[in-house]
Amino acid sequence: MKLNVLAFNWRDIEHTEAGGAEVHLHEILRWLVSQGNSVTLLSSTFEGCRVDTEIDGIRVLRRGKWYNANFALPLAYMRELRGQEFDVVLEDINKIPFYTPCFVKAPVLAVVPHLFGTTVFREASFPFAMYVYSYELLIPLIYRNVRFLVISESTKTDLVGRGIRGERIDVVECGLDHALYREVDVRKDSNLILYLGRLRKYKCVHFLIEAMKYVVQRVPKARLVVVGDGPYREQLQSLTRALSLERVVEFRGHVDAEEKVRLLSQAAVAANPSPKEGWGLTVVEANACGVPVVASRSPGLVDSVRDGETGFLVEHGNVEQLASKIVNILVDNVLRERLSGGALEWSKRFTWENCASRSAEVIERITKSLGDPAA
Repeated sequence: MKLNVLAFNWRDIEHTEAGGAEVHLHEILRWLVSQGNSVTLLSSTFEGCRVDTEIDGIRVLRRGKWYNANFALPLAYMRELRGQEFDVVLEDINKIPFYTPCFVKAPVLAVVPHLFGTTVFREASFPFAMYVYSYELLIPLIYRNVRFLVISESTKTDLVGRGIRGERIDVVECGLDHALYREVDVRKDSNLILYLGRLRKYKCVHFLIEAMKYVVQRVPKARLVVVGDGPYREQLQSLTRALSLERVVEFRGHVDAEEKVRLLSQAAVAANPSPKEGWGLTVVEANACGVPVVASRSPGLVDSVRDGETGFLVEHGNVEQLASKIVNILVDNVLRERLSGGALEWSKRFTWENCASRSAEVIERITKSLGDPAA
């Protein structure tokens, strides 16, 4: 049976701030289209975007702004799409939830990379953080008859802790584009450390910059390249100057995918000091390029990093421990080669085809059971 699918997400894959959550949902929707299904995505607008467009066969309707999408997108559905018959609705909950079970007629699948929880207070002002936190508190009530699709055991544990029954939660890990993320023929730089990701306060990149004080004491030629952009960039650059690390830390900003792969293939190690991730897509992207990762022992990262096999996990916020593990990889060629081999093998487990097809199986069960959450 061919399906008519509607999806909600704050951003689509072409958004200037699209990240792992957007890649994950896009790969699922793209797979559904490839199997002959019809897919419509509601997402927010961004500067210079087309309001109505098509991406990989997905009809994309952009409405509202980044700050009001949780109101604008439900309103757009009511005005423009309510009369259409959809077989299933996918709601990607990676910002403020849309509460789709309150207004759509079709069964809902909640796709959850991760919820903010208390980490939102690291990022936003107290009033706005409370706003987000309060919206999340109602998820167990609003979505009580909904199935959940999550990308890690950590996210499942979080949801169960919030009162959602484990039997209603399916875990399907993210995939990986192996045609893109691979080792390329460039000269390895045994002193190069890489950070990949958005520059937001809650990502705690400042811990990595502070760790570089200790790294260069042991490895004077070590340098950190920060790839990515975001609202916290200026503060991180100020911290770099305050620590006199201008010659050690380079902010590269946003780069295209091929340049990212080239930098990964050059790097000796990558780092992720985040307190919480859904999975850590950049971790396995680095692994596929043969790069071990040192990361916080945090939700999501404990799923994507195999401690001692593909990299190391350290206590979140422990700057000296973070520095020590980075140094170990930089100075020990045998260790680095062993972790690199383990990282490559680990990354082979993950493909977008497998992720999308398993996700489609969950969707099929929902449509066949007419939304019965126990199905």
